[in-house]
Amino acid sequence: MLKLTLKDGSIREAEENIAAAEVIKGIGMGLYKAACCVKIDGEVCDLRTVLTKDCTFEVCTFDDPDGKKTFWHTASHVLAQAVKRLYPNTKLAIGPSIDGGFYYDFDVEHPFTPEELTKIEAEMKKIVKEKLPIEQFCLQPDEAIAKLKEMDEPYKVELCEEHAGKGEPISFYSQGEFTDLCAGPHLMTTEPVKAFKLLSCTGAYWRGSEKNKMLSRVYGTAFPKAAQLEEELQRREDAAKRDHNKLGRELEYFTTVDTIGQGLPVLLPKGARVVQLLQRWVEDYEQAHGCMLTKTPLFAKREFYKISGHWDHYRDGMFIIGDPDDESKECFALRPMTCPFQYQVYLNKQRSYRDLPMRLTETSTLFRNEDSGEMHGLIRVRQFTISEGHYILRPDQLEEEFKGCLEFVRYFLDAVGLLDSCTYRFSQWDPANPKNKYEGTKEQWDEAQRVMGEILDHLGLKYEIGIDEAAFYGPKLDIQYKNVYGKEDTLVTIQIDMLLAKRFGMEYVDKDGTKKTPYIIHRTSLGCFERTLAYMIEHFAGALPLWVAPEQVKIIPIADRHLDWSYEIQKALTAKGIRCSIDDRNEKVGKKIREATLEKVPYMLTIGDNEVNDKTASVRTRKGEDQGVMSLDDLIAKLMTEIETKAK
Repeated sequence: MLKLTLKDGSIREAEENIAAAEVIKGIGMGLYKAACCVKIDGEVCDLRTVLTKDCTFEVCTFDDPDGKKTFWHTASHVLAQAVKRLYPNTKLAIGPSIDGGFYYDFDVEHPFTPEELTKIEAEMKKIVKEKLPIEQFCLQPDEAIAKLKEMDEPYKVELCEEHAGKGEPISFYSQGEFTDLCAGPHLMTTEPVKAFKLLSCTGAYWRGSEKNKMLSRVYGTAFPKAAQLEEELQRREDAAKRDHNKLGRELEYFTTVDTIGQGLPVLLPKGARVVQLLQRWVEDYEQAHGCMLTKTPLFAKREFYKISGHWDHYRDGMFIIGDPDDESKECFALRPMTCPFQYQVYLNKQRSYRDLPMRLTETSTLFRNEDSGEMHGLIRVRQFTISEGHYILRPDQLEEEFKGCLEFVRYFLDAVGLLDSCTYRFSQWDPANPKNKYEGTKEQWDEAQRVMGEILDHLGLKYEIGIDEAAFYGPKLDIQYKNVYGKEDTLVTIQIDMLLAKRFGMEYVDKDGTKKTPYIIHRTSLGCFERTLAYMIEHFAGALPLWVAPEQVKIIPIADRHLDWSYEIQKALTAKGIRCSIDDRNEKVGKKIREATLEKVPYMLTIGDNEVNDKTASVRTRKGEDQGVMSLDDLIAKLMTEIETKAK
């Protein structure tokens, strides 16, 4: 019997001689037309796959994540076909689906102009109207390479040659005259890709390396219905207004300088102040909850990273000082993480079970050699500061300490307004790839993941599982957040490590006098401060909460005769730690208020004759709310309550 599993869990069956597509049609043509792909035993496949075999499968529509990926990947092929029709000499690179749409990288003489993108869109519409069937075929590696060379597609040849060693057939997809190297899956035809928009054209190095040629990357998005596209374009327009890369620069939180380099932002006074406030808050809170602050070097010798395993597993992501392959000379590397340095604090003397848990924390500056194509404002950078910590503990303390780490994270993320939009991923190893990426045995990994899974389940945490996303030394809980464009990054991690303590010879004397190896939790409290600032700018559209706003109050005297009382107000507010300034320019009050509002200053105090005589201030918010006249004492009480409660 053929079986069809629907989203609601119901199962429909048909005799073997009835095509699976007819089963779908029997349930309703709407579902058949909406189907983007199917899942067979968890694997995402073309819908056509089920027409040739007996199987149990689940239909994925555009409402499903896998359905969206299939739809957008097909749209990328429509884009590539249109480009090849209009510009036959173009060489194709890659064209994957991404969060919110797709892109395709092209090797062309010059980047596409907006006018050319419009021309390409028009050709894409023709391809969609042609309702071209999309067919998959496979060739043996030598045949595939020969075909791609004949097609004069050097980038595809490079990709194909890398996979040729596996000896497996190489997959291609064709639609009309267009053929592309591709693993799929795809829609049945080009017809469903009815509503699409090419969003931009940017530069992107081939395979993300500056050593390779710069290609032209065309971004786009597509939907089954025009109304969905319009909704998405409106969302993107709103997102552009919140984009920290734009808004953060306009509000003077940070800047970048070409001669300094990509991924190395300069925090301006406002941004530096916010990061300082966050750092002090985190450090004080951690100290009040049993953590011990450390300060360790920013770089170390090659041999140190060999002990930790980072040299073998993370070398490509490190900035190296000296020749890494010349063992006769000293070679150093900037630290990509703090863990091996903090272990030296533990190793400073013999430890007893009574010393555990030892909670070591540090505001760490780290360096990671990210690909240039990944750089994005404050979210993806090469130098950053992180609220890093390593808890060294006995096995019986693991669950309680892990729970405490998660409580820390939830407290901090809630205070900065990001918690409600976070998701959780249990990142695990891939047992099929242990030698290239992971330390330890299968038994050690199974135990670590079993323990972590039980902890997460005991905490009632809802999470997704990410295979092959663990650290090389252990599984981790990744707390994820999306920027305004839907691009997801890890904000905070909590990791269980049962391996590195042994590498460094870390032991403790247990109750029975025997020496035992501790467990380690790697964790961050608020994650990367730069990234957190970026997400806060986007979440609050630049209007940061009072407690963390770089400038909290702007005092606006109407005339020079009001300056003395304005200075007294400033002195009183400053004495309470409230960040304020006086706008004493010879400008109209309305202009001063407008500018302070655009700068997102939470409160503005207008000072005129009545306020001077009554020793008061007229209070206005950046939202345009007139809160009336207040005495200085009442004003300070109001501000301090809002600051101390970290009101959002």
